[in-house]
Amino acid sequence: MRLLLDANLSVKRIGAALSDRGHDVRGIAEHADLEGLADAAVLELAAAATRILITRNSRDFAPLCRAWAEADREHAGVMLIWTLSGHQFSAIAEAVERWLDEVPRAEDWRGLVVAS
Repeated sequence: MRLLLDANLSVKRIGAALSDRGHDVRGIAEHADLEGLADAAVLELAAAATRILITRNSRDFAPLCRAWAEADREHAGVMLIWTLSGHQFSAIAEAVERWLDEVPRAEDWRGLVVAS
């Protein structure tokens, strides 16, 4: 699956674990030119690259995803990590993997927002 980790998630620790499981993972933190990118632009980037966005910033992305749905805008999917801290690397990777097992086809993620 094609995934984009928001800046608040470790590409090295979480991204590597997901890559090891066969996923194509990119991270905002990998690119200096994306530092400080606004949330709306992050969702635009994920949508344009057809990558499922994974973020711990539920406070900002939940309403943003709602606004996209109300405007009939489609993204490639969003996973909101609500209950885990950013340092629970293995638990986050496992939660992401559980969702990907639950919804294994990329086309079924279009417009879908889930929370863990």
